[in-house]
Amino acid sequence: MALHVVNEARRCLHCKKPQCREGCPIHTPIPDMIQAFLDLKINEAGEMLFANNPLSLVCSLVCNHEAQCEGHCVLGKKGQPVHISSIENYISSNYFDKLRPQKAVPNGMRAAIIGSGPAGITIAVILAQRGYGVTIFEGKEKIGGVLRYGIPEFRLPKTILDRYKDVLTAMGVQIRPNTNIGSAIGVDDLFRDGYKAVFIGTGVWKPNTLGIKGESLGNVHYAIDYLCNPAVYSLGQRVNVIGVGNAAMDAARTALREGAAQVTAFARSEHVSASPLELEYAKFDGVQFEYFKAPVELTEEGCIFQDTVRKEDGTLELVPGTQKLYPADSTIISVSQGPRDVIVNSTHGIDVNDRGLVVTDSLGQTTREGIFASGDVVKGAKTVVEAVRYSKLVADAMDRYMQGLPR
Repeated sequence: MALHVVNEARRCLHCKKPQCREGCPIHTPIPDMIQAFLDLKINEAGEMLFANNPLSLVCSLVCNHEAQCEGHCVLGKKGQPVHISSIENYISSNYFDKLRPQKAVPNGMRAAIIGSGPAGITIAVILAQRGYGVTIFEGKEKIGGVLRYGIPEFRLPKTILDRYKDVLTAMGVQIRPNTNIGSAIGVDDLFRDGYKAVFIGTGVWKPNTLGIKGESLGNVHYAIDYLCNPAVYSLGQRVNVIGVGNAAMDAARTALREGAAQVTAFARSEHVSASPLELEYAKFDGVQFEYFKAPVELTEEGCIFQDTVRKEDGTLELVPGTQKLYPADSTIISVSQGPRDVIVNSTHGIDVNDRGLVVTDSLGQTTREGIFASGDVVKGAKTVVEAVRYSKLVADAMDRYMQGLPR
């Protein structure tokens, strides 16, 4: 591994205008990081990465690198791009092994973080570094949000998230697991107890439905629920997955690893929203694909699909007389997801849009003063690195707000 990383680092051209950095949503200082590594300054390289992106260790594993940093590497135009993700992972993992964060000098102010997904962890790290007393309220038993309960172990080892918990604790962040804000404790209670600002980063955990007959049957499941704990499901030997996004690929590949003999993913058209790499891995793992199939009914024997065809104007229409049962022991639905509304319904003054997403300005301020939000609950289901990038701006805005400074 180390030799491979060193060889990849030596391939970097150290471009004066690094396109790899431009292709990274959070503008990771890739050439500087690689040069520090080659100069035997791995700690400096690690500090550089962590300062720019507190979730660099996670992003090195789950980012869509072929469309971002590596996809913009000039070497990739005529050959293979530098495998930046491997270099970042090696440096970030090494840095985390040595990281012994110190508690910052307290500034006497307290901030509440609701949700410990990518956005919540990012905000917590930044505010703790600036001396705020930070408390994370997490609805599940362990931190991580979608990182822990939505991304399979084979893509993101959960031990990494346990390491993040240790870092947060060492920084002085307090964590309240199994605590859903909006039930016993509300947002108003947080302000009553002295929190100067509240951050909402609860993600999108409400699965979108198909709205077709059979969706309540016992052999039908939603991907976002299945991925939380696949081991408790008995899917049988044949599994149909409706959807072809990244979450669908995760569910399909997980089902195979959990013992399914045949997994087929169905798409309404020829378009696949999963990243090319995730699609390729799914095919290598044995996932089969059916295109131009629209689900019309779910049964205990499988799913009935009807063929679709693309018209001249680009829209899809159903082909009459083409309904067919595709047998399966279980069906997994993966057609994106939206936010739950517990906090919004229990807190006055927080506006949402027609999709149920929290409305904010460009710096994460909601329509109620002192409450901020970012991540999927604002943007919809996006990538980890996009959540981190936006959350850095929101952390700065929260800092200025609590300090009484102008925006």
